Amino acid sequence: MMTVSKKTVMAIKSYQNQAELLVRDYLLADPFVPYTSVLGGILACKMVYDIMQLISSFYFRSYAALTKIQKIEWNNRGISTLHAIFITIMSVYFVIFADLFSDRRLAGLVIFRSSPLSTFVLGVSVGYFLADLGMIFWLYPSLGGMEYVLHHLFSLVSVAYSMLSGEGQFYTYMVLISEATTPGINLRWYLDTAGMKRSNTYLLNGLAIFFAWLGARVLLFFYIFYDVYLHSYQVNQMQPFGRLLVYGVPSVLAIMNLLWFAKIVKGLKKTLAKRQ
Repeated sequence: MMTVSKKTVMAIKSYQNQAELLVRDYLLADPFVPYTSVLGGILACKMVYDIMQLISSFYFRSYAALTKIQKIEWNNRGISTLHAIFITIMSVYFVIFADLFSDRRLAGLVIFRSSPLSTFVLGVSVGYFLADLGMIFWLYPSLGGMEYVLHHLFSLVSVAYSMLSGEGQFYTYMVLISEATTPGINLRWYLDTAGMKRSNTYLLNGLAIFFAWLGARVLLFFYIFYDVYLHSYQVNQMQPFGRLLVYGVPSVLAIMNLLWFAKIVKGLKKTLAKRQ
């Protein structure tokens, strides 16, 4: 029995070593990172969509009563939520905890720093935006109007440029932290669709959206503009298109965020007034 156990352990270690070599030498090798990560992001979206469809059919009674387009949006928001959680965690890691963009590191200008892992994560996000944008166009305007199209196009172009060029990844990750608000927005839709608009959960989620949006999509963007100003001498060394993205995309997204924030405040006031 001990001999079989040792052989099993050795076989597992052998497969593990082969998998690590595959990831290091191919999936995370510099020439292949953009392609494997984008493809992986698209395939992950398809997998999550199918899993959401399967789980929802068994565990959510309200799912069966939904229309075809509602079921598609239900599954699609599952993809959106998972991507938001993933990219928020990775963005916070790179911006705050990782040494890659730290001012203490004396390895060139921050604006030009990148790594195979940071590029891979951006590629997964590009795959998501491609898949989600495709679904929005396919079912337009059922999954979102022109504001969603513009948001995804700006995000896709800026993230893809940062992934392919290696420029401005620090600011790309700072902007992507704003995806922290997406799970709350999706939960609001789920609760509304499930007929729980008058529940305490709906109200608490609305309050959470308000504070999350204020922090991640309003105050954060003011800090991004301030940091870009402090490092403008670095930004001005980027390629012209890269500079346009750093200065332009956060500005456009900030305006959209403020417009959406006004709607959130109006909706929250309306909800609170009904409960008095």
